Amino acid sequence: MLTARADSKDRINGLEIGVEDYLAKPFEPRELLLRLGNILKRTSVSDPAQSSPRPDFVRFGPFLYGLSRGELRKNEEPIRLTEREREILTALAERAGEVVPREELAAQGTAANDRTVDVQMNRLRRKIERDPADPLYLQTVRGVGYRLVTDRT
Repeated sequence: MLTARADSKDRINGLEIGVEDYLAKPFEPRELLLRLGNILKRTSVSDPAQSSPRPDFVRFGPFLYGLSRGELRKNEEPIRLTEREREILTALAERAGEVVPREELAAQGTAANDRTVDVQMNRLRRKIERDPADPLYLQTVRGVGYRLVTDRT
């Protein structure tokens, strides 16, 4: 919780109602980042107490993709995605390491077909891959579909 209320009774009340952490304004931006990092570590996908059926973040190389918000970051810098790119990357991230058929990716978009998936995949590769012609993360599985290779796969 980030708030202007700094009294001890407000902090105690916030913690009693279940907030993970409590930070009063004014605050140091570095402190906020460190606290957020600690919260993310405590709620990582390897945590058996996590209630989410899927991980909320997928990491591949210098990239971090947040599934719930559809946000892609490279070394903390946001990368702009179109809605269609976001749909495709989410579908791949939800099944990281698995092959997602082209037809399935095409069916998720509006007015999409196999060719549109190829075009969108090429655009995504230009944003993500060092060498889009030889992708490390967004791999083609010939005749089947695409696969997102993450740090865990």
